[in-house]
Amino acid sequence: MNRNSIADYKKIIMAIVDLVMPKLGESIMEATILKWHKHPGDTVAMDETVLEIATDKVDSEVPSTAAGVLSEILFNVNDVVPIGTVIAKIKTSAEEKTTAPGYTSPPKVQEERHKEQEATVAEVVSSHQTFPREAFGTNYKPQTNGTGNRFYSPLVLNIAASEGVSMSELENIPGTGNEGRVTKKDILQYVSERRSGVRSRESVVRSQQPTVQSQQEFSVIKESAPLTSHSSQLTTYTGNVEIIEMDRMRKLIAEHMVRSKHTSPHVTSFVEADVTNLVMWRDKVKKDFEKREGSKITFTPLFIEAIVRCIKKFPLVNCSLDGDKIIIKKDINIGMATALPSGNLIVPVIKNADQLNLVGLAKKVNMLADNARTGKLKADDTAGGTFTMTNVGTFGSLMGTPIINQPQVAILAVGAIKKRPVVVETPAGDSIAIRHMMYLSMSYDHRIVDGSLGATFLTAVAKELENFNGEREY
Repeated sequence: MNRNSIADYKKIIMAIVDLVMPKLGESIMEATILKWHKHPGDTVAMDETVLEIATDKVDSEVPSTAAGVLSEILFNVNDVVPIGTVIAKIKTSAEEKTTAPGYTSPPKVQEERHKEQEATVAEVVSSHQTFPREAFGTNYKPQTNGTGNRFYSPLVLNIAASEGVSMSELENIPGTGNEGRVTKKDILQYVSERRSGVRSRESVVRSQQPTVQSQQEFSVIKESAPLTSHSSQLTTYTGNVEIIEMDRMRKLIAEHMVRSKHTSPHVTSFVEADVTNLVMWRDKVKKDFEKREGSKITFTPLFIEAIVRCIKKFPLVNCSLDGDKIIIKKDINIGMATALPSGNLIVPVIKNADQLNLVGLAKKVNMLADNARTGKLKADDTAGGTFTMTNVGTFGSLMGTPIINQPQVAILAVGAIKKRPVVVETPAGDSIAIRHMMYLSMSYDHRIVDGSLGATFLTAVAKELENFNGEREY
C-alpha cells in the first residue's frame, strides 16, 4: 500500500469520552443522581455542569471532562451509582488514524481494557461486602441472612434491584455458575418462577433448610400469591397523626448512622471541665477580634484548637480501620457538625487544622458554617475528615452520646456552658465559687480505642480548656 492510500484512511472521527462518577471522599462509595442538566444530543463545553449528584454529606455538581455532544445517559434520576462508574458518554471531535483494510489490530489492548473495567466493577461491588441497601438502589431494603459472602455480578445485582429480589432471596438462589455463583440465567429463571407463583420468598428459604416437605406444604407454597417489585405491606396508624416523608438527605443521614452503629462498637466517656478562663477571655476580646479580623470569634475554634493539641499527643484517635490494619492519619482534618436550616446535619471539614492559628481557625469555621447554611459547600469541603467535633450545647444540651462519623474512630461532643457553684481549691483552702462549667463526651470505636486511651484523651482536652491562658494574644 502506497503512502497516498494510507493517508486516505486518516480522517476526522468522533471519539467517545466516558463521564464517570467522580471520587467524592474517602468514605463515600456511591452517589445519588439528583438532576441531569444535559440530555442526549445536547452540546456540552469543557467543565460545564452536566448533572447534580448527592451523597449523605453534600450535594455537588459534576462537570464535563470534555467538549462535545452528550450521546448517551446511562443512569436515571434517583439512581444510586458507585464511584468510578461510567454514567454518560460524550462524543468529541478527534483526529485519529483508522486501520487500513486488510489489517486487524491486535486485540490485546482491548482485552486489557476489558479486564481493567471488570476489575474496577468487581472492586466496587466487593467493597460493599454484605451488600447494603445502596448497592441495589434507593428503594431497595435488603434482608440479609448473615452469609453475605457470595460474589454477584453487577448485572445480577441490577436485575435483583429492578425485580425487588431481597438479599435473603438472592443468597438462597442456587447458582449454576463458577464456584456456585448466581448467573443471569439463574436470576431470570427465579424471577419468572416467582411471577408465575411457582416460587415465593418463603419457598426459597425453605428449600435451603434440611427438612423434608410434605406434599401439602408444597401445595401451599405453590399457591401463594406471586410477589412483585411493587408489592408492599400497608401500615395503618391509629389516632390523630401526621405522616411526613423523609427527605433525601434525612434518609441518607439515617442510613449512615445505622451503618456506623453496625460497623463500630461504640463506647462513650464523659468528663467535666471548668472553662471560666476561656469564657472570660472570649468576652473580653470578641469585639476587638471582629473589628480587627472581620470575623466573629466563637467557642468552636477554641475547642478545635484544644482538640488538635491533644491529637498530637494521642495520634491513635486520629485514624481509621481497614480490616485488621490501623491507618494512622498524619493529617489532622477536623470535621465540625453543622445544623442546617432544614434541621438536617452536615459535617464540613477543616483541612490541616494543626497548621492554622486561632485567627485562621475562626475564619475557616465561620466560612464553612456560612457555606453550609446557604448551600454553597463543595464535595471537597466534606471529604477527608479524620476526627469530628459536634457542639450539642448549641441547642441547650448538657451532654450527648454522638455517633462516630465513619470511617473515623472517634467523635467528641461539647455541651452547653452553664454557671454553677463548685468547690474551688486554693492555697488558703477550699471555697465555693460560681464557675462556667461544661461537659464533654467522646464516643470511640472500641476495636481500636480502648477505655484507657479514650478517657485519657478526653481528660487531656478538658485540661487544655481548663488551663486556657486568659492573658494570651489571638
